[in-house]
Order: sequence, then structure tokens, then C-alpha cells
Amino acid sequence: MEVTGKIKIINETQTFGANGFRKRELVLTTDEQYPQMLLIEFIQDKCDALNNFQVGQDVKIYINLKGREWINPEGHAKYFNSIQGWKIETLAQETSAPQSLSGFEPAPSDFGSNEPDDLPF
Repeated sequence: MEVTGKIKIINETQTFGANGFRKRELVLTTDEQYPQMLLIEFIQDKCDALNNFQVGQDVKIYINLKGREWINPEGHAKYFNSIQGWKIETLAQETSAPQSLSGFEPAPSDFGSNEPDDLPF
């Protein structure tokens, strides 16, 4: 799955436990009629994928939805969901190709350089 939007927050990497489990969170604001602010987790080696991104950038994030069950001390089941990112890309800005004022581009020359010795006649 994938989701697109603008980066609202990028948190620092957090480390947990003796084994050094790493997690880094990002908040993405979607571009919809009713924008959503999604908390997306990047774990372990995926934390470093966020190093080259900044708040305000438009991105596409490839995600996996995760869910788990927890039985509380009273024996009642509770369910938790998370969104885990595994790849992030900058969205390309849509731009139109530049056009000349006359509406056409000149054809490339096959004659080499414009030095007098290189002219074909």
C-alpha cells in the first residue's frame, strides 16, 4: 500500500531495550477533502530512510498495516493498529516542458562546431 501527503513532523530515532530496537515516527498530512494526520512508524534500519527528508516535503510512503491483540489483566481483548513505513520517496513536482515562443524547437545541427574550418561548404 502507499499513501501520499506532506510531512508535518519527523521525530528523532528512539531506542528501546537491551537489544537496541529502534523506532522513528513521522506524521503525514494527506491531501484530501478531509485531510488526515497519519502517524507512520519506521523501525530498525528503516529509521535511516528519513534522514534526507524535511518537514513540508510532499512524499509518497509505502506502508504496511499492522494489528495485534492484547489480553488485559481482566481477560478482555484489546486491539491495536499501527502503520509501518518501509520506503519513502519525494513526489516529483509536475512541470510542463519549456516551449519556444514560436511554438517549435529548432532542429539540432549535424555540422559539428561553428568554427570556419568545420563548415560543410
